[in-house]
Amino acid sequence: MFSSLGVRNYRLWAGGQVVSLTGTWMQRIAQDWLVLELSGGSGVAVGIVMALQFGPTAILSLPAGALADRFDKRKLLIGTQVAMAMCALLLGVIDVSGAANLPLVYALSFALGCISAVDAPVRQSFTIEMVGVEQLPNAVALNSLTFNLARIVGPALAGLLITLIDTGPVFLINAGSSIAVILALLAMRSSELMRSAKSIRDRSIRSGIRYVRRHRHLVVVLATVFMVATFGLNFPLSLALLTANTFEGSAGGYGLLSTMLAIGTLGGAVVAARRTRPARVRQFLVGAFAFGIAEVIVGFMPTFWLVAVMLIPVGIANIMFSTAAMNIMQLSVESDMRGRVMGIYMLCFLGGTPIGSPLLGWLAEVTDPRAPLIIGGIVSAISAAFCAILLLRSTHQRPGLDHGKLVLTTTGD
Repeated sequence: MFSSLGVRNYRLWAGGQVVSLTGTWMQRIAQDWLVLELSGGSGVAVGIVMALQFGPTAILSLPAGALADRFDKRKLLIGTQVAMAMCALLLGVIDVSGAANLPLVYALSFALGCISAVDAPVRQSFTIEMVGVEQLPNAVALNSLTFNLARIVGPALAGLLITLIDTGPVFLINAGSSIAVILALLAMRSSELMRSAKSIRDRSIRSGIRYVRRHRHLVVVLATVFMVATFGLNFPLSLALLTANTFEGSAGGYGLLSTMLAIGTLGGAVVAARRTRPARVRQFLVGAFAFGIAEVIVGFMPTFWLVAVMLIPVGIANIMFSTAAMNIMQLSVESDMRGRVMGIYMLCFLGGTPIGSPLLGWLAEVTDPRAPLIIGGIVSAISAAFCAILLLRSTHQRPGLDHGKLVLTTTGD
């Protein structure tokens, strides 16, 4: 289950990530709550800050993927981590000093979004350099395990600390937590990284797009990820609004709901870490469909505690499709294309947030705070079913493909 931790470089990375990601989740909770306080509980304001934070992905993820294929990923990650720490530090200082306002929070969210857009494809494509092809499925699952462990601890700590000392110190704590992953990157042995030989072929962004278009299973995965991520993965928005406006709760209640969701994703990550077989497109699509149905059910739950309990299966389904997607995208592409393909993946995963978040925030204001969950779940389930039908129909037209059984091979289409 923990076989990839036998690799020293990855062990350093995972340890640093536990600390850094906990701080990141603390900041996310604190930022959402600060925006709600500054805006008087506006769902549109929360949607705007999410759009500003994730919107730069639409512009920068593809160039960042090309950077990952050209330059030293470890050095790139050190740079992005330092920059993100500075954003958190500045937001913390502004908040503690009492100078925080919506325009400043928006501006820093946008700056953080620009840095994160560069960081994400580099980070994702760096995993295989640390552990190699054989250990990649286990490392991807452990990345999810680490992420969701932080997702449990971070929101719980944030809810407690916001109640006791307000949001400002939480941002400062996150700035300090970034030091852990920076030190881990500096301590790695470059000679033990499994870097691929530099290719002499076209390394442009356009060549990465052409590569994806030639592989039908990648197109199916990316299309489904875009729809689910844009409309279904709206929990920072929906849970904050549900807690504050429907159940009239506090930051502690918001942190609790986020923690319950993370418990489900953590459980799913544990199961994923035990698997040794390559991911299947069928597994990915079933997970996306199940996620959509479970999210709709959460949206109709009448009480806070029923919502909290039902977030656990939502988290499990979430990790089913997300880890399968990550394995598919990394294992079925050529090494010198991996950075650009992961850039396209991150564009699909986060690039739709500027569309989905403000729209869902507006729906929550004019209808009900439950609307983002219900609408997002319906869109996710329909998208997964539609992509499955398209893939099955194309397979029947070309029966010689491996996709006839919806099985992913490491050689692609």
